This record gives sequence, C-alpha cells and structure tokens, in this order.
Amino acid sequence: MLVVPKSGPQLFYTPLKTGLVYDVRMRYHAKIFTSYFEYIDPHPEDPRRIYRIYKKLAEAGLITDPSLSGTDDLGPLMMKIPIREASDEEILLVHSEEHLKYIASTETMSRDKLLEETETGDSIYVNNDSYLSAKLSCGGSIEACKAVISGQVKNSMAIVRPPGHHAEPDTPGGFCLFSNVAVAAKTMLKLFPDSVRKIVIVDWDIHHGNGTQKAFYNDPRVLYISLHRYENGRFYPGTKAGSHKMCGEEEGEGFNMNIPWRAPGTGDGDYVYAFNKLVIPVISEFDPDFIIVSSGFDAADGDIVGGCHVTPAGYGYMTHMLKGIARGKLSVILEGGYNLDSISKSALAVAKVLLGEPPESTITQHPFLDTIEVVDEVIKTQSKYWTCLKPGNPSRSFDEVFELPEDVNGYKLTNINDPIRSQQANHLFNLYSFINLPIVSNENDKFNPFTVDLPPRLEDLIVASPHIYDAPVVVVTVHDPPDIWANVNSVNGNIEGNSSVVLEHPLIQIIEKIKKEQDDDASEDNKKIGYIDINIPSFTLPVSSNGSLHLNKHSNASYGSYNPNIFAQELLLYVWDNYLSYFNKLTKLIFVGFGDAYQSIVHLYAKRPSQEIKEIVKGTVCFVNRSTLKPLVPVMDESMIDWFYSNSVIFTSCLNPCWTGNASNANGEIKRPRRKFGRVIRADVDGIWEVISERFDEGVDFILDSIEDFEDSSASN
Repeated sequence: MLVVPKSGPQLFYTPLKTGLVYDVRMRYHAKIFTSYFEYIDPHPEDPRRIYRIYKKLAEAGLITDPSLSGTDDLGPLMMKIPIREASDEEILLVHSEEHLKYIASTETMSRDKLLEETETGDSIYVNNDSYLSAKLSCGGSIEACKAVISGQVKNSMAIVRPPGHHAEPDTPGGFCLFSNVAVAAKTMLKLFPDSVRKIVIVDWDIHHGNGTQKAFYNDPRVLYISLHRYENGRFYPGTKAGSHKMCGEEEGEGFNMNIPWRAPGTGDGDYVYAFNKLVIPVISEFDPDFIIVSSGFDAADGDIVGGCHVTPAGYGYMTHMLKGIARGKLSVILEGGYNLDSISKSALAVAKVLLGEPPESTITQHPFLDTIEVVDEVIKTQSKYWTCLKPGNPSRSFDEVFELPEDVNGYKLTNINDPIRSQQANHLFNLYSFINLPIVSNENDKFNPFTVDLPPRLEDLIVASPHIYDAPVVVVTVHDPPDIWANVNSVNGNIEGNSSVVLEHPLIQIIEKIKKEQDDDASEDNKKIGYIDINIPSFTLPVSSNGSLHLNKHSNASYGSYNPNIFAQELLLYVWDNYLSYFNKLTKLIFVGFGDAYQSIVHLYAKRPSQEIKEIVKGTVCFVNRSTLKPLVPVMDESMIDWFYSNSVIFTSCLNPCWTGNASNANGEIKRPRRKFGRVIRADVDGIWEVISERFDEGVDFILDSIEDFEDSSASN
C-alpha cells in the first residue's frame, strides 16, 4: 500500500557546497624589501596570510589540493568559485576615477616611485603587481557573493588580499587599495534588484572599517555594523568616524552601527554579548536578503596588532548566529589578521561552521564591565531607530526632550541632582546647623576665577559647619553628585520612584565616626573640627537667557562651556583662596575626595605654593572607582611628590586601569602605581560605593591619625 510517494528532499540549502575563492596571484602584491631586516621581520600584511589559511583548510580535509596550487576540484565539501579581476565599472560604483587611475598607475611605476608612494601613503605599500592583486581581491569578493545569491553554493568564503575596508572612495589606506566588500555589495544591489534589496555588512575586524562606512553612510539599503577597538578615536584609523554616535546621514540615518571597544583585551564573551544584545536583534529586524562578513581576524587571540583574545570557537559561534538569518545566504570576505597561526585557525573554525558543523564550544565567558557599558551606550543611541532596542529605554532621547514647547510650564525640566543636593543641604542644616558658603563670581571681572560657565544653581554647592572660620581643624569633602539605585521600567525606561534609593556620600557617617573614635585624651582643639562639603554638579541641562530650563534645542538656549572636571578644579582653588586662606585659627586640614571630583585635590596641590600646602594639609583620603588616576605634577618643588605619597591614601576599584594595565614583577605581584599618584591602595571590589563601604573605616582612621600624629609631632617640637 502506497501512503506517501517517493520524492526527493525538499531542501535548497543543505545539498549545496560552500564556495571558496582563492588565487595564488594575490600573493604577488608584496612590500619591496629595502633591507635585510625587512626580510626577517616582514610587513604585517604578509602575502603568506592567504596561503596559510588555504593550507589549513587542506590539512583539515575541508578541501582536496595536495599541491596547494589552487586546483579546480576541491572535493566533496567545498566548491571553487572562479576568480576574476573586478571591472572598472564595478570599482567605480564605490571609488572615484582619480582613485582608480592612481592604483592602476602603480603597474608602471619605477622602483623609486613605488618606494616613495609606500613611504608617503597612509599605511599602504605598493609594487608593480599591486593593481592586479587588488583587482583580483575585489573581483573575487564579487564572485563569492554572486555565487551565493545565484544559488550555486549555500554560502562562501573569499580568501583574498589585499584587504579592503579602510579604502575610502577617494584614497587607499590601512593596507587596503579597493574597498572589496563595498564594491561587492553595490554590485549585488545592481545585479539582483529583485532578490537583493537589503544587505547587512558585519565587520568584526579589530579596526573600524572607515572605507566601508563611508561608502554606505547615506544608503538605507545597506546596514553596516562594526565591532572594533576604538579607544576614543586613538586606535587606527585614528578618527572619530568609529564613534557609536555615527549613525548615518540623510536617508541612511539609522543604518550605521558602531560598537567601539574602549580598550584592548576583549574576547569571546564580549563579542557574543554584543551579538546577543545588539547585532542579531537589529539584523533580524532589518530582515536582510544577504549578509556579508568583513572578516578580519586581528581580534584573534595571539594577534599583537589587535591585542584582543577572540578564539576560533568565538569566530565560529558568531558565524553560526549569522547563518540563521537571510536564509543562510552569507559570504565571509577576508580583511585583516596578522598572526599567521591565529588567522589560519580562526578561518578554519569559520569554514567548518559554514559547512554545517556546530561551533566548537559554547561561549561561557562573561563580558568586561566596559563592554556592558559600551553596549548600553550603543543601545541608547540606536534605540530611536530600532523597535527591538526600545524596551527599557525612554521613548525620547535626552536631546529630544528639548523639543518640548517653551510655553508649557508642565514641561519644565529639572535636573534630578539639584533637588537631591538641596535635600542634602537641608539635612545637614537640621542636624548640625550647616551654612552656605557663597560663590561670588562676575563674568565681566578680569579676575574671574572661573574659565567655564557656572552651573545654573550655585546655592548649596558649598556648605559648611557653623563657626567654620574659628575651627583649628577642618575636613573638606569634595564629591560628584550621588548615585541613584532604581528599578527601571522594562518597557518605557522610566525610573520607578517608589523603589529608588539615593546613595549619598558619607559625610554624616564621617562626622559621627570621628566624634565616636576620638580619644578622651585628644586636645580640645582637635575636637573642634569643622567640615566643608563641596558638591560638583555633573553636566547640566541647557539654560535659556532667562535661566529657564523648560526649553527646546531651537531656542536661544545653550549647553554652555560647563565642564565638571574643570569646574571642580577651579572651585577648590576658589575655596582655598577665598575661604581656607583666611581661616586664621586653621592649623590642620584634611581633604577627602569621592569619584572624579577627587582630582581637584591633586590639582590644588600642584597649583598653590608647596610650603603653604605642606604646612597646613595633614592628610588626603580619596575613594575612586575606575577613573584614571591624576598624577601630582608640581611646578617647582619635586619633594611634593614624596610628601603627597606619605600623607595620602587613594582607595581604588580592583578594576581601576592603574592595576589592570600594570605589568607584574618577578614574584608575579602587580606593580604599584608610581608615587606621584599618592599612596594607592587596591580595594577588593569594583564600584565607587563598594569601595567606600569596604574602605570607609580605614579612611576615617587615616583622618584621625593625620590629626593626632601631627598634634604629637607639634608637641614634641
């Protein structure tokens, strides 16, 4: 009895092979050696890069080519895609005629001219075969994509060089002559207008693909996503083009996404976290017809150029995630990667996943805290463009709030830190009868101590205990605004006020602990301790000419030149010059800093006469999270560094860069920061409040010791 007639498998993907592009002629592009040292220490963009990848595929049995000559029949798993030179017409879809003519001219340049162009170019080298290799690399990328879209192969890998993603429309750069992926993408959009209307380019090369980004910056048909080491624009290509704020322009706005790493060292956990949170959700919403991977392997573990630690399993895992979109239509095009072992192992892992193998292992590593913050920044920036990123983020961005009508009082804006500071000041007034110390400034006065705009609200920035003028001992605390712990609505991003907690800096706890811990034998002068508390506002809301905050960004309002770091430095100098210097009974001064504001204390020590500082300042206690430490750079008196080290404790997060960036000594111990940073002590925790909680008692004990030790030394003298 026949129930189901015999039929072939209804599969379009699995029966197909994976396509492979490779040609030995691309190895002809090489740097001209001018010395023996260049021969033994070759250029990072080494012609052997593609050979080593091809050889690794053969060694693993993925292709059959015993002579590694580029045979046409690669065996049962992979199919060779014939390579060709890209045509002028194709290259001109991205590049200018002048650019094409310049690269073509290298075919006939003299040796001296080639060396001159290599010397003056932006990290490129050329020889008489560079033009041929670049056209093959570009044409091979086109054919790799074309074979997938036309159904000849299920996916493809192009082992090509020179790489392409740094080549801009008008200029080569970063080892790149033609923008291979950009040319391939534009060619696919032109050749297949019905089946390919939207393309995603995922660039996981460690460097930002400035050339690819520029090619599609105003094109909504191509979503460009780059994960790269950025370091605030200091890492190559060394511009701000890789910032997360660069989202495209005109019709292309929202179709450019940069995920910029702040530092080296990122690994599998960081990349997979970004993929799960950002890359895959956004690509899925974009719903592309085709995906191209700009596959640089210089983020691989072992690559000294990239300085990161992505493993072959990590590259395979990311490839596996991308295969689930666009019906698996995926082309992987080689970009950078300069460790020959790392690049070949990573490419092998990607090729295995393209063939159908699962990733080597599950990625279990956790991302760095910096990575979590970077991804959160990108989500906030991109959430205005992508529905999948909106849950948990406000429906309006910070800037859009200022679009609200000026004449609607119901939309008056208040910086939440202002009422919190007012409440703090009132609490200190009620408990200890604190008073305000006014800030007097006239912007028209040539002796105005402030070079930046002042915050709109000056009241309560400086509060002090009563009779501060007569106190022989003064403790000055300088801090950033308090943090807020709150539950955030998972749908609209609003803060739920009933579950919010303000984490105040512990001035009251300092006062009470000092009272409790002081010995009965302490002198009356030492018991007469005055307190000054200085709050440094964060970046403030823009203000209009009349001081109103309910404004829009098209009014005559301005963010001004306010900068919290500069304001903190100038405000503490102001307090020293206009208050502390006039306290005639003051003999002992202790500074306590919290967060970034602590840097103003170090700045003060460098800017005022060292003898005055040494005579009156008896100790410095600071609590710092992961902010970069500020060194003391004295103008004249170098002994200030030893004084600062002997009379300070700087408690930092265990993840502060001063520890994570230090080398170890012979015993494996992390080297301490230099003395110019003060006596730096590493906490066992991360986070400013965790550091304060762990080291609070130790800090107060140092304050007490500073007061009492100096009393004893004065008495003995």
